[in-house]
Amino acid sequence: MNKYSRFALAFVALPAAAFAQARRPITETDLFRFVWASDPQISPNGSQVAFVRVNVNEDKDRYETQIFVVPADGSVSPKPLTSGRNDRSPRWSPDGKVLAFVRTPEPVDGKSRPSQIYLISMDAGEARALTDVSKGASNPVWSPDGRTIAFLSTPDSAKADSSRKPDSTKRHVSDVKVITRAQYRWNGAGYTDVTSHSHIWTVAASFGAGGALPAVKQITSGEFDEDEPVWSPDGTRLYFTSNRRLEPYYATTGNEVYTAPSAGGATTKVASIDGGIGSIAISPDGKTLAFTGNENAKPVRFYDEGDLFVTDVSAGSKPKNLTTTYDYDVESGLSGDQHPPRAGAGGGIIWSKDGRSMIVVTTENGTANLKRISLTGKIDSLTAGKQEVIAYSASSDGSKLATLISTATNIGDLFIFGPTGTAPPRQITHVNEALFGTLDIPVPEEFWYDSFDGKRIEGWILKPPHFDASKKYPMILEIHGGPNSAYGYTFTHEFDWMAAKGYVVVYTNPRGSTSYGQDFGNIIQHNYPGDDYKDLMAGVDEVLKRGYIDPARLGVTGGSGGGVLTNWIVGHTNRFAAAVSQRSIADWSGFWYSADFTLFNPTWFSGAPWENPKQFTDLSPITYVANVQTPLMLIEGESDMRTPPALGGEQMFRALKYLHKPTVMVRFPDETHELSRSGKPWHRVERLRHIVGWFDKYLEKVPTTVYDVQ
Repeated sequence: MNKYSRFALAFVALPAAAFAQARRPITETDLFRFVWASDPQISPNGSQVAFVRVNVNEDKDRYETQIFVVPADGSVSPKPLTSGRNDRSPRWSPDGKVLAFVRTPEPVDGKSRPSQIYLISMDAGEARALTDVSKGASNPVWSPDGRTIAFLSTPDSAKADSSRKPDSTKRHVSDVKVITRAQYRWNGAGYTDVTSHSHIWTVAASFGAGGALPAVKQITSGEFDEDEPVWSPDGTRLYFTSNRRLEPYYATTGNEVYTAPSAGGATTKVASIDGGIGSIAISPDGKTLAFTGNENAKPVRFYDEGDLFVTDVSAGSKPKNLTTTYDYDVESGLSGDQHPPRAGAGGGIIWSKDGRSMIVVTTENGTANLKRISLTGKIDSLTAGKQEVIAYSASSDGSKLATLISTATNIGDLFIFGPTGTAPPRQITHVNEALFGTLDIPVPEEFWYDSFDGKRIEGWILKPPHFDASKKYPMILEIHGGPNSAYGYTFTHEFDWMAAKGYVVVYTNPRGSTSYGQDFGNIIQHNYPGDDYKDLMAGVDEVLKRGYIDPARLGVTGGSGGGVLTNWIVGHTNRFAAAVSQRSIADWSGFWYSADFTLFNPTWFSGAPWENPKQFTDLSPITYVANVQTPLMLIEGESDMRTPPALGGEQMFRALKYLHKPTVMVRFPDETHELSRSGKPWHRVERLRHIVGWFDKYLEKVPTTVYDVQ
């Protein structure tokens, strides 16, 4: 029995009349029916693609992930390959006969179990666990000969102390945290365990006698984490990234590249730049290392554009920047709320078979596409269009690329490209066709305008279904976070639902946004918020000129950096009838002291709060709270360590209540800064309802008592 028939799905034929019915507007609860494709991995011979399929289990209020396979010619619909509900990271063996993946088993008696690496044959049989490590295993990477898999795991610290006998007289186990590092907690990950480190391990990719699990071997060790393991072509070495500074926040250098023998041994530094290193890849001949990175300038900048570098693998070689003259972002993406949750992505750097060029994703003017970059620095477009390439992989000979592509009207599907990009792409999945075939999804209108100083700004207008330009519509201005990020041609449920509810939605990329060049992204240094606010207001003015917006019914909202700007806006203008600030900051001094990451280098601010108190005061929205007349909703995730509620929504809320101004705070238990993108499904739906409910109350005068004082 082959994999395509093992879990064959049954489909019921529908009469043609069912498809002829009028399409309906999208709803907030359509989120429960969304399907996400993620992490496409094309087989070595290019014949099929394994990917992670993500869906929502509404009853259990969670996301479930399963690995599917689909022929690269699209001749057969995708079929499930694995039967788990938390399967991810599919990786083909070099001969294409076996797939390794990561599975988190279901809890037993309420106790979670660690993730392990599993193998499944593409011929027949069920998936089998290859590892059984106490702290879990992740990031499987096959050796070139297919005999070994490298992976990441954490040593079991209890084993190191196994020789010590328990103290029977000690009845109390302390839960007190002794903090010695400036960065001691991370959004989503919680408090850092400084004794726990991610290291590289290997395991044989075959089972022993009687099906016994093979032994695992720890390759790296020490007090620092390792990531991004990559094999050398001859299988003798492993390359990886690591930041080997006990207190890295004092330096401007981030991850560096190291190597160690794959059998274990001394670690050697291979490459470093004054900045951070992202993805790495070794050339086919094993002589050249390619990596993406953000190189710092002197003086230190607010924003450093991503570039592609190459260097010899010998220690001490000097990296060469291949994209110095390419003034866009290498290995970047777009801001939206529908990137696949819980499933990873895939992509990085792909070398050509001849070792003369590489493929990597870049962003330009609100789009994200693949580029081929040669060792000479020549850059060619491999994909093009108003879209976001989210993830990608290549067959072993480079003749085919599998890509995950999102657009403003499609959450994401898989496409196959040829090596030159000259042939049209072939779509091989339609994961949301059953739902989206019934929906009326409007296409955004792109527009450009001149800001107050003549700087050109890109924006989009999303109109309600059945839009009539002779009518007057309420309008909502959406502001992205970052602030170094970008809106563009990717699917955003929030925008579409607002439009479905009768609002014209306007979203722009003010200065400070990515995908428009280094200077555009860095120009807000030591002045955020500031001129970006003026860009946003100029965008509103430009849309008002079109005549179909009611200027008395304007709303504004944004999250993270967009929440900061929302707080700023209501303190500087009364033109908006309602505002919703999400996961925001009101007091920059408090943010400097309490956010999960540090600002010890003069990137966002010229110094520490006590060194330039006026700068922090002048740029903090709370300074202007007495000016606020706009009804303001504050949305907070109670486990948000990036923009802690006490530094944003709680301050604005308490101050506005003191001033007897209309305000409400909506808090989401257990949610982090990722609430809008990967929070619990029901929380995401309720968040959308509250945002639109607030605008309905003040822009559409819809009666409600939900936000009355009780």
